Formats: sequence, structure tokens, C-alpha cells
Amino acid sequence: MKQITACTYDCPDACSLVLEQSADGSLRLLGNPDSPFTRGVMCSKTRHQLRRLQSPNRILKPRLRTKGGWQEVGWEAALDLCAEKVQRLRSEPTAFLHIHSDGAKGVLKEAVNLFFSQLGSSRIMGSLCDAAGFIAGVEDFGARENNDIEDLSNATAIVNWGKDFSRSSIHTAAVVHRARRQGARVLTISPGGDGNDPFCDGRIGIRPGTDRFLAAAVIQRLLAEHRVADIAPHTRAPGKFFQLINSRAIDEHLSACEVGKDDFERLFRFYADAHPLATVIGAGLQRYRYGGENVRFINALALLTGNIGRSGGGVYFHLHSYRNLDLEWIKGPGHKGRRAFHIAVIGRDILAAQDPPVKMIWVNGTNVVNQAPGALETARAFDRVPFKVVVDAFMNDTAQRADLVLPCTLMLEQEDVVGSYLHEYVQYVGEVVKPPAEARPDLWIVTELGKRLNPPVFMPAAEGCLRAALASPHIEATLEELKAKRFVRSKRPRIAFEGLEFAHADGKYRFPGQLHDEPPPPAGYPLRLLTLVRRTAIHSQILPEDQPPFPPVWVAPECPVLQGLDLSIPVAMVSPLGRLAVVVRLMPGLHPGAIVYRRGDWMNRGGGVNQLIAPGLTDMGGGAPFYEQYVRLENASG
Repeated sequence: MKQITACTYDCPDACSLVLEQSADGSLRLLGNPDSPFTRGVMCSKTRHQLRRLQSPNRILKPRLRTKGGWQEVGWEAALDLCAEKVQRLRSEPTAFLHIHSDGAKGVLKEAVNLFFSQLGSSRIMGSLCDAAGFIAGVEDFGARENNDIEDLSNATAIVNWGKDFSRSSIHTAAVVHRARRQGARVLTISPGGDGNDPFCDGRIGIRPGTDRFLAAAVIQRLLAEHRVADIAPHTRAPGKFFQLINSRAIDEHLSACEVGKDDFERLFRFYADAHPLATVIGAGLQRYRYGGENVRFINALALLTGNIGRSGGGVYFHLHSYRNLDLEWIKGPGHKGRRAFHIAVIGRDILAAQDPPVKMIWVNGTNVVNQAPGALETARAFDRVPFKVVVDAFMNDTAQRADLVLPCTLMLEQEDVVGSYLHEYVQYVGEVVKPPAEARPDLWIVTELGKRLNPPVFMPAAEGCLRAALASPHIEATLEELKAKRFVRSKRPRIAFEGLEFAHADGKYRFPGQLHDEPPPPAGYPLRLLTLVRRTAIHSQILPEDQPPFPPVWVAPECPVLQGLDLSIPVAMVSPLGRLAVVVRLMPGLHPGAIVYRRGDWMNRGGGVNQLIAPGLTDMGGGAPFYEQYVRLENASG
């Protein structure tokens, strides 16, 4: 028997999936060959989902913290306790903080936010993922848009600014492969740590976090040779931007990013001579203090070379996952007036909160104690809040800080509708695996909780939520039609900003107004910490049984710190916030001033790199500048 569903991981590909059940009852999960986007291919992250469902470490019943430890309780008792705690805060709802993210995507996951909006609780703002990059695109183009991802195959050349095709989006990698088979050349710009060699024809090494200077150097050369496209009528204040570009010599730009003349010449030739040329931007380069600025200068380079608004060109970053659905109703009438906490500095914000202080926290869809920078500060903040509820399936770092843990259903066990932040398909997510008896969908939990309040908070039924989401001008399908087809494509144009008509009110493009210097490493901490994605797990959704006690880190063979390090005895990675026992490995091609850590492992399992990373905010979007942190390596006895 075969059943079709879709992946709800926080991944751009949002694959269409087929679950096969053999005669003996065994299950196999595959990419759907009938999907025009998935084409039968599925990543290793999704392949592990059946193991995740069946893990012996999964939480199967509500757990209440007691003086003697964790005690299993029934749902009635758990919800009654939640209702009692919430009811006490009805007169001061901002003392109740809701922390929600995309541990699982879907309309019904998002609908949970309506419950907390109706209560008037505090909420989070900003992003731990891609806020600086997508706000940079909004600042420049006026909207979060790019060409259809399949149009990437029409490029004659592709410049990849830091996206790891081997780990972050296998279907983007597949389109790049098709483009190369058709003759396109691909150049990657990266400090290393990626698996892009099979996907590109060349690579330029760069100092982490300095992509804006390399883009500025190429723009300056284009200006000097009068090879800039005629874009002036479609932009605001180009002259001021050109003055900013020319305020430094090309050699100064190249010195700042540590790119040699030969590599600079190669990149210049790509942008000057290849038409159309597509630009792909990875999320990593916007995870710095000036991450938005990095993206804005790359966007400007694409525009000035005539590669915006045309097939085979364009700039590709993350779209909005729900852009093709209508979710405005979820915000509720009082959304903008609610107190908001920056997720990137969540521990600091909770500790600083007054009038009123935070008295209760509800967490769903995120392992925030593990995932936000300043993890130890976030843990301390949680410990000071009188009552915390965490909706999850595993006792991760956030669940360990809860007073009550509620077991949720997982992907394959719940119905939903999901979009994508890469492609234009909206998909029906079928419940294809029966969930454990006491695991519950997030929407069911808040619905039942709302009934227990006085006055009650009523939530729409799941079917009503799905129908409301499909009432979008971008989709022509009823819920019944979507269930039958399983996926439908939006009506959006395949080429973004065709005719150089941008989404700002005046229709014109905006250039960045500043180019900030990159500070040197702080004394005593020479290595820039890059906490990069894994190949086999999304964020912290790593099974407890799969986590090693000593996480590995990678440095370049020529990394100067190796000279004073004895790798035959224990090694610690150290920041001003603490230390973490690690195993050091070598990675040829990595920038010698960088150190790579594959993020997502848990503090309670010996990992948790975010305990070493200081909280902060990116230059735009309220993002988290994870890669702004510097560390050192030392022998553990040092």
C-alpha cells in the first residue's frame, strides 16, 4: 500500500513523500516520483523520520516535574493544571510568554498562534534563521521574491555565495546539476566547511563574514570599466551608492575579505561576461552582525550587471514559507499591540522583563534553550519563571527546563497543509502513520485548553483552518481538490521583478547606504566559530541515541592554533561564556581563521554549542549573529 504526504521539516525543499507499507507491515519512506519538483528524491534528514517516530526515547505521556523527579500524568490533569495557571494571568496576559518556531511547518502549527493572540500574551519577534537576509531583500526590492527555482537551469553561469548544496537543499543542487549539464559554469564563494565541490567548477575562499567587500570590489571594477547596466531610471540615488563604493580602493576591499587578485578577476569575469547569470545566497553569510549588509551588496551586484528581472538571472534567497497561503487571520486583532521579545536575545529579554515580569512560558515548535545564542543565559531565565509548558516529543534542553511536558504528534502522524520557502507548490500533508495513543497535535492541545478557561477561548476546527488558508489569491484549489491532487502550484509569475518593476511604492530599487568595517578577532580568541548545518538532521532534531559525548570540530591543517595544541589529550573549545570538550579534526580548504561545528546537539548530551555564543542582533531583521562569535582551542588542562 502506498500513501502520499509531504515533508514538514524546516527545510526549503518541502518534499512530496510516498509511504510504502509492505505485506509484513514494515514501512519505507520515499520521495514522490510523480511530484514535478521532488522527482522521487528525498534527503537523509527525512529518511531518518521513521526512526524518530519509533525512538525509545520519545515522550509518550504528559510529564509533570515534582520534587521527586518527573511523573507521568493524564491529559485531563495536565490540561486542568495549564488552565489553572493561565487563568491566573488573564488580568495580566503579557506575563504569559508564547515562544513558537518552525520545528514542524504547516497551517495547523501556525494556527496555534491564534490562541495566544486571543489571550493577548507576549510573543517573540525576529528570527534565529534568515531574518537579516530576507529583510535585506525587502529593503532592496520591496518584497521577498525571486525567480522560480526551476528557472535556475536557464542560467549560463551561477555564482553561489555560501550555500551548501550538499546539505541545505538537495533539489536546488539537482537544478544546479541540470544547469551544468546544459553548459552553465558554477562558481562558489565560501570560507569552506561545505560540500560544494561536486556542484561547482571553481571555488573562491573568503574571510568569514566579509562578502560585502568582495561584491563592492566587483562593482567598483564594473563602474571603472563602464560595464554597469542602465538601471538608473529604476533605482533611487544610484550616484550616492557609487560614491560609497568608490570611497575605498579595490585593494582595500580585497584586503578586507582576504581574496587574491586572481580569484577577484575570475569573479569579475563571471559577472561582467556571463549573461544571464544567477546568484544564489546561502543563509550563512547573513548570520553576522552585518549580515544584512552582506546580502544587500550582493543584490546590488546582480542588479548592476543586468541580471534582475530576467530568465536565467535573479537572486535566490529564502522565500516566505506561507506566501501562497492566507494566514492573516491567525494574527488576531491585537497582534501588533502585544509585548514582543527578541528571539535572538530571548534569555536576556526574559530576565530584563518588568511590569510585569514573565510568570509563565509556553513553548512549541522549538528547542529554544538549545537553539538561541546565549544558551546558559536562556536556561537561567527559564529557571526563574514560575511555570513553563513545553510541547515536544523528546526531553531536549528546553523540555528539561519545563514544569510540564506535553507529548505532540510528529511528521507523518498529523494532517496539515504546507508551503515552501524554495518552490511554488502548496501540498496536502496526510496522516499516514497512526500516532502513539497519547501524542496530540498542537492545535488539539490549545483547543482543549481554551475550553477550560473562563471566559473560554475558542479555536476554529482543523478543517476550517485549512480552508481559510487556501482562500488565497495565489492558489486555485479547494481543500477537496488539494487532497485529491496532493500538490498545486501557485499562480505567481516565474520571473520576479520583470521589467525592473520593484515592489516599493515608487517601483524603484534601493541601494545600501553604508559599508561597515569588519573588526579583527578579539585578543585571545583567534578562531571565528561557524556553526554549520548537518547532513542528517534538522537543527536540534537529533535523536538522543545518535549524539556523541564529545562533539567534533574542524580546523584547517594550516590553522595557526594547531602549533600549540596537543591533539593526543583532551581539547576544549573556549569562549568568554564558557568551554566545551571537543574532538579536533582537520578540514583542507577551510579558512585558517575559522572553526566549524555542526550545530544542533544538546547540552544535556555533552554538546550545545550555543552556550559559547553571545546573544546579539543582526544589523536588520532582528536576526541572530551566530557567526560573530570567536573562540580558541586549548588542551583541557590549560
